[in-house]
Amino acid sequence: MKELSPKFKKLTAVLLLLCIWQGAAMLLDKKILLASPLSVLMRLFTIWREAGFLRAAAFSFIRIAGGFLIAFILGSLLAVCAGRFPMVETLLSPLMATVKSVPVASFIIIALIWLSSSQLSVFISFLMVLPIIYNNCLAGIKSIDKKMQEMADVFRLPFGKRFFFIWLPSIKPHIFSASRTALGIAWKSGIAAEVIGIPAGSIGEKLYEAKAYLNTVDLFAWTVIIVALSFLFEKLYIKLLEHFYNRIENI
Repeated sequence: MKELSPKFKKLTAVLLLLCIWQGAAMLLDKKILLASPLSVLMRLFTIWREAGFLRAAAFSFIRIAGGFLIAFILGSLLAVCAGRFPMVETLLSPLMATVKSVPVASFIIIALIWLSSSQLSVFISFLMVLPIIYNNCLAGIKSIDKKMQEMADVFRLPFGKRFFFIWLPSIKPHIFSASRTALGIAWKSGIAAEVIGIPAGSIGEKLYEAKAYLNTVDLFAWTVIIVALSFLFEKLYIKLLEHFYNRIENI
């Protein structure tokens, strides 16, 4: 018997979950508590036409994606510095441990004292992603084959060549793994920051309004939109990262 393809299995799982969701909504029969997937789907066909939809989607997308990219660049650079200079790792260790352990809600509330609500999602996304990128890249650097390092020492390769031809290829799996994990956390924390800070013209504001007016259909519709934006950004980012590595490998 021919084995089912992974895509078909995923599609079947999604359809099963939608059927369970629809069944639960029909049994409960209270849209205010649980909107059905059909009502959410119908709302998605109309919500994008409303004034402010594109502005809200662009507002949140630019800020959360920006926070992620800043964290990726800075986290990678800090990991390189920590990999080359052990003292940097020692100095950064308590900071990264603190960021990882403190609840995101605490950072959001503290950040609201310093920042405007429109800047909040950038900062929180950046803060939550930074230790993930840093720790994974540093782990990749530490896992580099010692024989490769010794060979580089024998031939006296400058750090630039070591970085491009030894370090980057060696940490590739760690970078991809960290990126996929961090992308989801960036969107979760960024939207959470918007819901608490309620910046005007954001997806977080739309979610807050849907909750305030007990509009469960809109709440689910905006959640689907967040998932879609996160998925699109992940696909675009991973493609760019793969292109970057292909260019390096072809040098």
